Amino acid sequence: MSLPVGILDFVAITGQASARETIEASLEVARAADRLGYRRYWVPEHHNHLGLAFTSQEVMITRLLEQTEQIRVGAAGIMLPNWAPLKVAEVFRTLETMYPGRVDLGLGRAPGTDGLTAHALRNGQSHDDFPQQCAELLAFLHDAFPETHPYRQVVAAPVPEHAPEVFMLGSSDFGPTFAAVNGLVAVFAHHMTPQYAVPLLRGYRERFEPSPYLNAPYSIVSALAFATDEPDLADAALATWMLFKDKLGRGERGARAGLQEALDYTRTEQFAARKPSNEKLVFAGTADAVHERLTELASDCQVDELVVISPLGEQEHRLRSFELLADRFELPRA
Repeated sequence: MSLPVGILDFVAITGQASARETIEASLEVARAADRLGYRRYWVPEHHNHLGLAFTSQEVMITRLLEQTEQIRVGAAGIMLPNWAPLKVAEVFRTLETMYPGRVDLGLGRAPGTDGLTAHALRNGQSHDDFPQQCAELLAFLHDAFPETHPYRQVVAAPVPEHAPEVFMLGSSDFGPTFAAVNGLVAVFAHHMTPQYAVPLLRGYRERFEPSPYLNAPYSIVSALAFATDEPDLADAALATWMLFKDKLGRGERGARAGLQEALDYTRTEQFAARKPSNEKLVFAGTADAVHERLTELASDCQVDELVVISPLGEQEHRLRSFELLADRFELPRA
């Protein structure tokens, strides 16, 4: 049986596109993903970044839910230290009420931005007790505060029939370990720290303790993947991610490289020197080759699902890539 596959979309501005054009393009991808049988469509939380087309997750998620019919949509994730648990519960319970059975709530403990912006987001307050925040959020989502807790009388209205599905995100040992001991779904970002994905996700399954939210381990790994029959485009996908990381390393937060800039970079000696190491991170090539590598990664990590991220932003090519991967993974089309 084929693995379920989801999509993580940074909604990153590419080349000279506007923020509005980028959002509309992502809505088109989400509609296609819905038809193609992808399980989930997630968007992240980032701030103070002009290279990304949105900062309000709840607004973007609502628009994505409006534009689709079956696919689950959610946050990957809400950076919980930036927000009050009650407010997060209210937002996602409202979404679940509006779109029952289709809302995902991924949680992270990183700020999703620089320290100054995090300070502004938090109104100068320090929120550094993630376990307590997570416990409060789960209690608000499930109306599960004990009788003696002061928040027992506080309701995160409205009250949907079922709570949104909760995921614990991570790119270090904290996320999988926290998910294991608290009985939550673990999601690991191979695209950020690929060297830790296999041992930490295997460790998650070994340490998992059942909880009221999950009675058996369930894990997901995300990876950069681009399927194409054109070798030049596969190289351009690699180059796009290299150039994006280079910009971040220089503290630049602008638009992602357009296709021509990426193609130009593939013709440089620097690209040739860096290509072998980056090929280990970015799975780019034919649909068969990318499917084989993703399947191997899933097997090595012992996960139940995959989430793929397109490093290339040009609409025609990423849509085609998602179609090729859907066919290769035999996803259940609508």
